[in-house]
Amino acid sequence: MSETPDIVYTTVDEAPELASASLLPIIRRFAKAAGITIETRDISLAGRILAAFPDRQKGEVRDDLAWLGEWVKTPEANVIKLPNISASTPQLEAAIKELQAQGYDLPDYPHEPGTDAEKDARARYDAIKGSAVNPVLREGNSDRRAANAVKKFAQNNPHRMGEWKSDSKTRVASMSGGDFRSNEKSMTLSADQAGPAKIVLTADGGTETVLKDGVQLHEGTVLDATFMSASKLDAFLADEIAKTKEDGTLFSLHLKATMMKVSDPIIFGHAVKTFLKPVFDKYGDELKAAGVDPNGGLGALYAKIENKPEIKAEIEKVMVERPPMYMVNSAKGITNLHVPSDVIIDASIPALIRDGGKGWGPDDAQHDTTCVIPDDTYAPVYDETIAYFKETGALDPSTAGTVQNIGLMAQKAEEYGSHPTTFEIPTAGTVRVIASNGDVLHEHAVEAGDIWRACTVKKAPIEDWVALAIERQKAEGCEAIFWLDADRPHDAQLIEYVTPILEARGVADNFAIMAPREATRRTFETIREGKTSIAITGNVLRDYLTDLFPILELGTSAKMLSIVKLMQGGGLFETGAGGSAPKHVQQLVEENHLRWDSLGEFCALAESLKFLGESRDNAKARVLGEAVEAATQGVLDHDRSPSRKTGEPDNRDSHYWFARYWAEALASQDKDADLAAEFKPVAEALAAKEADIIGELHGAQGKSVDIAGYFHPDDDKKSAVMRPSNTLNDIIA
Repeated sequence: MSETPDIVYTTVDEAPELASASLLPIIRRFAKAAGITIETRDISLAGRILAAFPDRQKGEVRDDLAWLGEWVKTPEANVIKLPNISASTPQLEAAIKELQAQGYDLPDYPHEPGTDAEKDARARYDAIKGSAVNPVLREGNSDRRAANAVKKFAQNNPHRMGEWKSDSKTRVASMSGGDFRSNEKSMTLSADQAGPAKIVLTADGGTETVLKDGVQLHEGTVLDATFMSASKLDAFLADEIAKTKEDGTLFSLHLKATMMKVSDPIIFGHAVKTFLKPVFDKYGDELKAAGVDPNGGLGALYAKIENKPEIKAEIEKVMVERPPMYMVNSAKGITNLHVPSDVIIDASIPALIRDGGKGWGPDDAQHDTTCVIPDDTYAPVYDETIAYFKETGALDPSTAGTVQNIGLMAQKAEEYGSHPTTFEIPTAGTVRVIASNGDVLHEHAVEAGDIWRACTVKKAPIEDWVALAIERQKAEGCEAIFWLDADRPHDAQLIEYVTPILEARGVADNFAIMAPREATRRTFETIREGKTSIAITGNVLRDYLTDLFPILELGTSAKMLSIVKLMQGGGLFETGAGGSAPKHVQQLVEENHLRWDSLGEFCALAESLKFLGESRDNAKARVLGEAVEAATQGVLDHDRSPSRKTGEPDNRDSHYWFARYWAEALASQDKDADLAAEFKPVAEALAAKEADIIGELHGAQGKSVDIAGYFHPDDDKKSAVMRPSNTLNDIIA
């Protein structure tokens, strides 16, 4: 490749991108002293939209995601990846409208494309939705854990935990049949089955439709196929709405309509239609004529019927008859069913569990909650967690041990919902996966409206995943569990890989293999004793567990150390889980206070610099990385993290302290005299000007600011807002 920066720092969205406007100049100043080049590549939603339509833009438009997709396949890759928006349709449409208003030539999102141009635009936009970034960048498996300094701080400064009571009515509800779990089939491909396969729907009348052609399959790949019955989903949802009303709890639906960009918005739409069934029964044709798509949620529905008071009155009538709903923002009337991307299962359920099983209701008070997770594949993890805490009471963060995770995610492993082989079935018939040699690999009888999907996990990522697990277990010497269910078809295929490798390496006795429900209880028992456990999981469960346990241990998942050892030798350093915090942006715009905590960025930066030191034999990079660790420890030890309240220290304060502690660590180290000499006056200036800098930072707060865009803010305005201390800026410059 022509360009070879030392480190790429990603341009993203929302709160972490605002924070970058303050932090990145500091990082670049320190890195420059070691001759390290840091470049940015844009993987934001707005950047991906513009890159999808280069033919309509003025000047050159870089496709930075495509560039990064190639770079991560090289040994030189070193990427610090911040959280980006995995867009739902409403988010995508809002971003398009903002970019159009800024003068960019973009087509509207076509919901029902008719012309070739509309079909082309729809295809380009749909490729941007959901987990479009991670499958491209993650050319390696995941190693996620709490850094020692972060874990120690959490134990010494435990976050608030809600009280769990044994008579809590909070529960998990999932389907007992007709879901993805119960219909799953899985196999490992032989050599003669490799090659381009096709997915075919044969209608009951005999008409054959190719749903997908040219699906590249490889020898040793684990291939799954399954479907969710639309009729059984509707019956399940109706039953749970009635049970929730009877129980007197909040109704809450928990999906991942971002990562699972095809399947979960459809399931979400079923929930909207079922919750408002009398309305759709009575006004279905009128709603359709108004352009209402239930998959977009109640928020979009309300916007479409603004001038239809009779429908609004019918909705209000039905809402009174339904159970109260779990709220995203009770003050603004934003419900669980307003926007598909507002309630993300891996963050929403752990937060509810942390609060003693309580969710926020429309009365702005907390109540027991029915947590509806239609697919039963991983619902048992949350069901067992809730059952465990009803029995034992809440976890004590001050004494709890920690759960690390080794996640199978390389080369699009288990990309179920985002995979381009997920379909809403248009007519009853049979779906078959047919190999290039003619073998029928999987087949299912389906009905119209069913959600059918397939996914793959290649051999090399599986073997790399097991090797990484062995490496981590050896380093920690602790309990290590493969969360695999021998009774689930997909997991049974993985076990056929895992067991021989462990036995061949002579380490089988160091590992357990448990179904997710049993592994959940075993892991909580372990960390309640203050011990460490390593959860070795597939991709989706990796996503869920690296929120569940950190939120209970640390209060947040945004502070996790997330290292991806790329399979070709490079490194991808993610700045933790936890989304990109849209509420933080709202507070900044209204009050000029950014509560985003950059601790994840600090941790990722330290690992990236140390990796650079080893991979490029750059001693100065190693020294910088070690000093970052010291600075991070200083931020924690001296409680320099952002406050949630306006008028108190925020994200920009934490960056000042991080820069100061980093400079002090470099000035006092004895491994590199040049770095010590360069940063001694920087450290002295930052200390001497503390009062001026803090005064300038705090003086900026308390008033609204303009960054000229939510998805695509103006760089100069963003920088002015996030760098209000000229004193600090001059010292860094």
